[in-house]
Amino acid sequence: MLETLVALFLVGLVTVVVLAVVLAVLGTVFSLAFGAATFLLFKVAPIVLVGWLVLKLLERRSRPDELSPADRRWLDGGS
Repeated sequence: MLETLVALFLVGLVTVVVLAVVLAVLGTVFSLAFGAATFLLFKVAPIVLVGWLVLKLLERRSRPDELSPADRRWLDGGS
């Protein structure tokens, strides 16, 4: 009977240790993912948005219908 109690105690102990390790790994993974998402959302996304807006404003100021003389020569097949 004592052997059964010791066996059950060891199985429970191993289960608790394995569960603790698994939860620690999951916590680390979620922490890294949350940190990366926060960095991308609050550091990178505003810079990309400002860059995109600046490019759109510059594109709107220039006339996309006009080609430079070098582009016109290239399209006509000249050198």
